[in-house]
Parts: sequence; structure tokens; C-alpha cells
Amino acid sequence: MQDDFIASLSKRKIAVLLPCYNEGLAIRRVVTNFRKELPQATVYVYDNCSSDNTSEEAKAAGAIVRYEQWPGKGNVVRRMFSDIDAEIYIMADGDGTYDARAAPHMIQHLIDKNLDMVVGTRRNVYKNAHRIGHGFGNRLFNGMYRSLFGPLFTDIFSGYRIFSRRFVKSFPAISSGFEIETEMSVHASQLRMPIAEIPTEYGARQEGSVSKLRTFRDAFRIMFTFLILFKEIRPARFFGLLAIGLSIFAVVLAFPLLITYMETGLVPRFPTAILATGLILMASICAVSGLILDSVARGRLEHKRMWYMANNNISE
Repeated sequence: MQDDFIASLSKRKIAVLLPCYNEGLAIRRVVTNFRKELPQATVYVYDNCSSDNTSEEAKAAGAIVRYEQWPGKGNVVRRMFSDIDAEIYIMADGDGTYDARAAPHMIQHLIDKNLDMVVGTRRNVYKNAHRIGHGFGNRLFNGMYRSLFGPLFTDIFSGYRIFSRRFVKSFPAISSGFEIETEMSVHASQLRMPIAEIPTEYGARQEGSVSKLRTFRDAFRIMFTFLILFKEIRPARFFGLLAIGLSIFAVVLAFPLLITYMETGLVPRFPTAILATGLILMASICAVSGLILDSVARGRLEHKRMWYMANNNISE
């Protein structure tokens, strides 16, 4: 049955996309494994300013090699999604940590359920290929994501994903670095796309290969991305929370002044009174800004939805 399904994929245009930076030790094996599991697919390796033999190894394994001069995974993803036209897209990392054998099953799930994205969630992600603190960061950011954007995803940092054409061609890809997976997840959540998660094996990196993640730098960038996307997608809630916080602060400052005024008829601390008044004005501005920007965000969402619907999905 599985062989029949893989044979049926020959009628579909499938692209395997592998963004790479200095993955010369592993990329030949990664390309070979995907070509073995999906012989009808075209494998593209996008070399992102590598200083090793990534390109040579990828070409030797039979991949089409292209180049992106802007550093950062988000820049590579934006270029790949712009350049490549296919019905089904498989994206994985070039470090060999993702299991190519899971790809046919993930594609079958995408087709059978008519989905726009299937995420290969990582088994043993807290044991393999992670430095101290990465496991805690994964749990923290996944929890934050579910609180801010909804419960669709349990592993927003997985780089192993299967996409439909209409996802790829409607995805704006604003991010420049490793926060691109967060942006992908938010895009799917905002448009309420049909998605699924499938557990996949997640292995250790090739010996001698090093992770490109920078724990604190990338954590701050992801946190900032969360903040920006939350502001863009839910401005009423974002600015509403600011307005509530400013109002509470103003009330705390003004309450002793009010008690004194009721007892003596005097306002002895004018700077505090002025500060409290200013905070209330700022809270009012935030509240009004949130309402206005919420209308703008709704219009942008409608435009995104129409663009998403204008792109054809995988054929039946």
C-alpha cells in the first residue's frame, strides 16, 4: 500500500527544500536519504553563505544547489518559497537531525486530509542535539505561543514541515532568522488553516557539526518576534493590556492623593498628581489606538485570506 502511494506521487510536483549553512559533513547523507524516500521529488539545497564544502557535497548527492547571500534562515525560506513552484513542499534542515523516512507518511496525511501544513514534531527533542537551556526554552516558548496565539501547535520550532502550495504562496516570510518557524505557525493560526502534527524521530547532529543556534541571541529575537506578531495580529488586546497596566499604576499613585484631598481638601503632591493624570491620558491613547489598529488588522486579515484562497491547493 505504501509503495502504491509513493508511485502515485509521481504525478505530483514535489520539492524538497533544504536551507544550509556550513553543513558539508551531513548534507550528502540528507540529500541521499530524501532522494531514496521520494525518488520523484526534486531536492533543492540553498547555500546560505557557507564557508565549507556544502555546495559541492550537495551537488555530488544529486541536489540542485542555489545560493542566498542574505544571512539567516528566514531570508533563505523567503527566497525558496519565492523561487520554487510545486504542489507539495517538504522543508527540513541540512544537519541530518530529521528522519527522511517520515516524509511519505506526512505527505499522505497532507493529501488525505487536504491540509495546508503538517509539522513533524520532534521526539526526544530535549535529549538529542540540545545544549543546556534549550529544553527549558522550548517548553517556555511553546507555552507562551499557546497562550498568545492558540493551541494548534506543540512544537513551533520544528524545522520539519510539509506545505501545500497555497500556504507557501500566501506566506509573507518577514522574519530573517530562526524565528521563521514561529512566523509560519502564527500565519497558520491567524488564517485558521487546516494543519496537523505528526511525531517524528529527532536525532543528534553529525559528529563534528555544530548547531547554528545562539541561545541568548536567538531567544531574545524569538521573544521580540512574539511581541511584534502579537501586536500586529491582536492590537486591541495588546494595547488594551497596556492601557489596563497604565491605569492600575495611575490609580495606585492617585489613591493616597484622593484620600488626602477628601480629608483636607488639599492636593499636596502636585508632581504625583500630574504623573497620575499623564498615565491616565497615556492609557486612553493606548485604548483608542488599539481599537483603531484592530480595524486595520481586520482589513489586513481579510486581504491575507483572499490571497490565500486565490492560490490553488494540491490537486485531487
